[in-house]
Amino acid sequence: MLLSLYIENFALIDKLDLEFGAGLNVLTGETGAGKSIILDAIDAVLGGKVSSRVIRTGSNRAAIEGTFSSNSALAAWLTEQEIDLLDENSVVISREVTASTSSVRSRSRVNGVLVNRQFMNSLRERLVEITAQGQNALVGQSTQVRNWLDSYGGDGITKQRSLVGAAFSRYHEAHLLLERRRTSERERLQKLDLLTYQAKELGEANLDEPNELDKLLQEQERLNHVVELQQMSYKVYEDLYQSDGGGSTATDLLGNSEGTLMNMVEFDTEELQPLLELIRDAQSAVTEVARQINAYGDALEADPQRLDEVEERIRELKQICRKYGPSLAEVIEHYNSIQEQLNELNDGEKTIESLEKQEQECLDKLTSECSKLTKFRSATAALLEAEIISQLKPLAMDKVQFKVELAPIAPTANGSDKVSFLFSPNPGEPLQPLSETASGGEMSRFLLALKATFSASDSPGTMVFDEIDVGVSGRVAQTIAEKLHQLSLQLQVLCVTHQPLVAAMADRHFHVNKQVINQLKGEKENNGHGEERTVVRITALDNLTKRRDELAQLAGGKSAIDAVAFADSLLAQAATHREGKEKGKGRKKKT
Repeated sequence: MLLSLYIENFALIDKLDLEFGAGLNVLTGETGAGKSIILDAIDAVLGGKVSSRVIRTGSNRAAIEGTFSSNSALAAWLTEQEIDLLDENSVVISREVTASTSSVRSRSRVNGVLVNRQFMNSLRERLVEITAQGQNALVGQSTQVRNWLDSYGGDGITKQRSLVGAAFSRYHEAHLLLERRRTSERERLQKLDLLTYQAKELGEANLDEPNELDKLLQEQERLNHVVELQQMSYKVYEDLYQSDGGGSTATDLLGNSEGTLMNMVEFDTEELQPLLELIRDAQSAVTEVARQINAYGDALEADPQRLDEVEERIRELKQICRKYGPSLAEVIEHYNSIQEQLNELNDGEKTIESLEKQEQECLDKLTSECSKLTKFRSATAALLEAEIISQLKPLAMDKVQFKVELAPIAPTANGSDKVSFLFSPNPGEPLQPLSETASGGEMSRFLLALKATFSASDSPGTMVFDEIDVGVSGRVAQTIAEKLHQLSLQLQVLCVTHQPLVAAMADRHFHVNKQVINQLKGEKENNGHGEERTVVRITALDNLTKRRDELAQLAGGKSAIDAVAFADSLLAQAATHREGKEKGKGRKKKT
């Protein structure tokens, strides 16, 4: 529910602070007094389109702030969006519009948090619905009409529509898979040929060891330097163990050192015995090295054939690495990947025939679910037709014909029905699309009947009607007033009206008028000679006398005695109607 509205520098409003209440809130005033500006401000603060023209002349900034009461569903949604409620369990929405010479900027905040337009659109749906005569386009939109019908159908249609949506998703996925397979068949075959060739080439290379190339390079070095290795190994052996030249070897020197230490140990065993053990270990190690290096040199022999084989294998592996590498390990990894891709292309992929079969099965399932949804909608359409007609008859449309037409279309996620409202206000006239047939007054009454039908099921906490009673009078206006009051028992209603019958039914009544004020050009210019400006003012008519005078003015002029008497009768009649509704509501609760 809209609790309050603050407006600053918006159109003809310099500054305005309004407080609304539960039930029926009515705004009245002369034509052009600025009543619709209030509704424009509500629309703007909820994310509606704005331009630089909404900013009051002489200012470069307009600001609007609306405070709404919350409920459990709204609070849960805001929590999901990471917006905290205020202490008063309320939601404060503000919008600031600023203009420069080249652009217009707008910022919206919810409880102080900056939000985008998409967020505001979602929030708006949960707070306010604005209805006006200009909604002919809305009732002509098949999507909106279908949503109204489905909403009226309740849980049955909702569940079936979910089944249709799931079936459509499966069909859409199967269809895309089939189309991708069809369009990529040539590419698949080309890729298959390429991967087959690569797999053959890599398979014939017998790539099992990632370090094979390094080992071969090392073996190549050894085979290329056999003579040098033999000579150097013999030289090491001579130096360590046995010298043909008669010189001392490492083992000879270590032996001499061992003898000297043995003599020294006799005089200082504790300190020198560990050193003696170390030199004996060193002598053993040198002897072992000499033995092994001698064996290594004896085992070396030139092998030209093996050298040719190694060099040929090295060339092969380097060529493979240049094509698929750069390293042999990466080549082997690529080979494994090729094998997996070939398995997918040859064995993992479904054939086109199997995909076509799968698509058809999904389409059959979707068609079946759509057919069930159509049956639900057909039954609901008959109920909705009867309900709308029953709502329209008291509005001087007792001969009206109304039909919800279901026309078949290709299956979608929302079913296979195009839903339209057909309408004929006069007997003998054929049914035609409502948006093309109804006059302004007829459309007003239809929209009111529609909102009365859906008020309990799909409406937010506040509904706004902008001069929806234009073009009607007398008994019809009275019925409109009663229906608006009926709606206000379930939710908050804001209504701009010229009808005294409607205004008399209000729980809270506001008078809107324009005033010309003397706006000083500067603080020092205090001589009364300022700039004249037109502003919109709103007065809450909070007593019966003010309301009676306003109703008399609407009925035909405050000076007319008959108009004043008529206004008194309207207020009395409205009070009686409200009292009867309250008693009826109480009886329903008891039963």
